[in-house]
Amino acid sequence: MSAGSETQTPAELLARLVAFDTTSYRSNLGIIAFIEDYLSQHGVASRRIVSGDGEKSSLYATIGPDDEGGVALSGHTDVVPVDGQTWTSDPFTMRAADGRYYGRGTADMKGFIAAVLAATPDFKRRKLKTPIHFAFSYDEEVGCLGVRPMLAELGKDLPKPRMVVVGEPTSMQVVDAHKGPVRWLVEVKGRAAHSSMAPLGVNAITYAARLIGELERIEGELKKTVRNARFDPDYPTLQVTMLEGGTASNIIPISCTFGFEVRALPGLDPAIIERRLRLFAETECLPEMRLVAPESEISITRKNTVTPFGADRTSDVVALALKLTGQNETHTVSFATEAGLFQEAGAPAVVCGPGDIAQAHTADEWIAESEIAKCLAFLKRLGDWAEA
Repeated sequence: MSAGSETQTPAELLARLVAFDTTSYRSNLGIIAFIEDYLSQHGVASRRIVSGDGEKSSLYATIGPDDEGGVALSGHTDVVPVDGQTWTSDPFTMRAADGRYYGRGTADMKGFIAAVLAATPDFKRRKLKTPIHFAFSYDEEVGCLGVRPMLAELGKDLPKPRMVVVGEPTSMQVVDAHKGPVRWLVEVKGRAAHSSMAPLGVNAITYAARLIGELERIEGELKKTVRNARFDPDYPTLQVTMLEGGTASNIIPISCTFGFEVRALPGLDPAIIERRLRLFAETECLPEMRLVAPESEISITRKNTVTPFGADRTSDVVALALKLTGQNETHTVSFATEAGLFQEAGAPAVVCGPGDIAQAHTADEWIAESEIAKCLAFLKRLGDWAEA
């Protein structure tokens, strides 16, 4: 697939990127091939890090010295579904109107990737003394899954960056901390019985409700003991996000399943919540359940962890981002990114990208043309810094 000429504008590149339906349950190989081809036309080699099933891939590329260090520009290629949303135009055909670009992923976060690709010819023409890396992942929207195999290769087959800029939509403000979602699945197994003979059964929904009540109590305690005024809300939120159980209105339900998550502040150990819920299950629920049905079980399984992110506010990457944006202060957000995972892998990060998170994931998602322009100016200053 031809990616086009060097004269492609950011808007043209964004339109090409939006045209790929990279909803997380689909393959992203089409968009990866497009980016790969575009970079190749500008003399930039890249490497795929392919998923285990071969259906998806991350892409890593370097401009400048092919060694350790430098700055990585990180973005994810997947987008959230459009199912159930009412759009006024095709979500995968970019529409420009009134200084805005509409389409799925324009804000989150193909606008950033388009700006990075548009800046590639400028990066390539420069005599960079410090490398600039591109790190484009998959499946960020479903738990930051795709970036993890790429991170495992940093310092091995891939040069490890000294700093990372994650281009999630922050209106080009420098974000040095965000919450991290941790998700669990709870499965309650009781015993079925005719509803007219309820004492012969163990109602799984009833005990699931007791567990949910304990989660509510835990959140109440977190509100009092774990606070950070830089965030809104300023405490870890804990909520049940799915619930399923029962088979018929005249049968005592044998099973009930629910999922819950915490949006953890930096510094909160999610294992504390899990231990507390397990203790409640083992001391307050299972003994009663097994008096009637010895086969009763409660399983609590952690399904995914996205690390809360908190940068060292005196780090080189924070200082560089503030310098390139011309800002004097950093900010926090409550949504999650891959920044904490990069930091855990030894590559300190900040979050700074074009667009407003308020437009992400919505029907008629959009990004302002002015945001793309601000990002391009940021990238030009990054090129100046890397060349100096």
